[in-house]
Amino acid sequence: MEQACGGSLGAVVLCGGASARMGRPKALLPFGDERLVERVTRITAGVCRPVVVVSAPGQVLEAAGRGVIHAHDRAPGLGPLEGLRAGLAALPEDVEIAFACAVDAPFVLPALITRLGKLLGRHDAAMPFVGVRPHPLCAVYRRATCLPAIERLLATGVRAAWRLAEHLDVVRVTRDQVAEVDPELQSFVNMNTPEDYASALETYRVMGA
Repeated sequence: MEQACGGSLGAVVLCGGASARMGRPKALLPFGDERLVERVTRITAGVCRPVVVVSAPGQVLEAAGRGVIHAHDRAPGLGPLEGLRAGLAALPEDVEIAFACAVDAPFVLPALITRLGKLLGRHDAAMPFVGVRPHPLCAVYRRATCLPAIERLLATGVRAAWRLAEHLDVVRVTRDQVAEVDPELQSFVNMNTPEDYASALETYRVMGA
């Protein structure tokens, strides 16, 4: 397994969203011969160990795969920021940094994960800025500094993960830097609706992977 940087790199996959627009849990959607959660954990495990899957309270994801650490949000409705907190907190103490993504990112590229890890340096986070806002759920975080920052934001009622960029020493990874390893920006494809799901499946069929 190739490590993304000199430190130990884990991963956090967020699965606890309500999936209201999809109409059924995204994590368990069939994708090729796998469930979506199996695919995303398998991809991230190629460059990250261990992988933490974060579910909603009471949600059971037996399909996540072997060797996966399971964690849960402390309470429902706290948003992706709570999922990120739960995942980072569940990693072993010797895991210094972690890549975070949502379960509905079926085409996340290991090469991008590796690049983000290398760009982190001594900063708190390496976060792509592709488009108007940062992408906190396709980013690498330093646990020692990010966990306290997340706790402070949650205590003030903040739920949006992108707000982290305002409170951390962030490496702003540009579109050009991302495109060097992910020219089609595949890692940022996500699925919120049945139409998105159908489109991603067609992309999968065309790609043959």
